[in-house]
Amino acid sequence: MTTINLPAEYPRVRVVSSFAELVATPWADGVNALCWPRALPGDFGEVVARLGAGEGIVALDEARLGALSLSEAGRAAVEVMVADFRRLREHGLEPALNCIHGYPRDEAARALATDVFSYHADSAPFEADTWLCTYAGAPSEGLLNEQARRRADVPEMRAALLRLYGGAEGKGFEQFLGENCHDLHYAPIAGARPFSFGVGNLWRIACDWPGSPVPPCIHRAPDTRPGDPPRLLLIS
Repeated sequence: MTTINLPAEYPRVRVVSSFAELVATPWADGVNALCWPRALPGDFGEVVARLGAGEGIVALDEARLGALSLSEAGRAAVEVMVADFRRLREHGLEPALNCIHGYPRDEAARALATDVFSYHADSAPFEADTWLCTYAGAPSEGLLNEQARRRADVPEMRAALLRLYGGAEGKGFEQFLGENCHDLHYAPIAGARPFSFGVGNLWRIACDWPGSPVPPCIHRAPDTRPGDPPRLLLIS
């Protein structure tokens, strides 16, 4: 098993040693991110290369991965991804395995971009977690709640949102923020130290749902540029 190097003052992240522990550990004591560190066998870069060029987010399945012409190391990588996919599905989740050449950016945002490159929390109307693992490419990035500020509470950003809303503070404005996901996006404070989710590690992170015993885990997709290698990402 590999280790994940996080400072001791990151109490919201807990490391576990197995999938069973990842599943069974309850959210408590402010911990909102669980990580199972792994050094995975196989050549995931070969899988990316064999998949070839593409655009946007390309969904993968067992049939397409199984049809690739791969070396023994490439096949080992496929076996790992398929095993993880099945493991999550057997746990009652709906995982997706993607080769990500690029994410759409919120170019039309008139006040606050709400794409995956912005630090954000996932939300649900019922109890839910987000599960993810980056097998190749740049990994996701997390931000401690104590080192983040809701972007809608930054004075200049709030003023811009109020102008966009066309009204005054109140329940209507708060509803507007929620309907447009503006209440789920965050900015790092001065001196914030984001942490990397790393490659190969399987994460379970807390979402924002009514009654959650812990605050949601704030995270974002890596800021990719043209020419960067694609990501292989499992997410549920």
